[in-house]
Amino acid sequence: MTSAAKTIQEYLEQMTEDRRIPMQRLHQQIMKKLPKGFEAQMNYGMIGYVVPHKIYPAGYHCDPKLPLPFMGLAAQKNAISFYHMGIYSDPKLMDWFTKAYAEKVPGKLDMGKSCVRFKKPELIPYELIGELVTKMKVVDWVACYEGLLKKKK
Repeated sequence: MTSAAKTIQEYLEQMTEDRRIPMQRLHQQIMKKLPKGFEAQMNYGMIGYVVPHKIYPAGYHCDPKLPLPFMGLAAQKNAISFYHMGIYSDPKLMDWFTKAYAEKVPGKLDMGKSCVRFKKPELIPYELIGELVTKMKVVDWVACYEGLLKKKK
């Protein structure tokens, strides 16, 4: 579900308490660990963590008016979804994350390409997500992204 909220605070305030509390906690954990250069803003109707145009003027290749997306956080109908383009595009990071998740969280990892779905908020591994956030700096993400674009050509 996307939101028309203009600010992160407005987005969080629109949620029911059972979603707002874990979303706020995840956002706080991400912001505490977010490497220098990334910025949090509403992006694609959810909380986005992006490389702003002042650092990467080319923007997102699908729509250069938008900043380069890196992570996202959304309250969906049946889950809280955390998107991390680094685990999607870096096999070593994906391997680290899936192993670390299995060690810390009971049950199977519910994951799409870049999306980790948390259907039970009480099982969200906040510290693990915080650690994941630290694993890729802006310069690393931009290099990875540009490498992926070159492969497409």
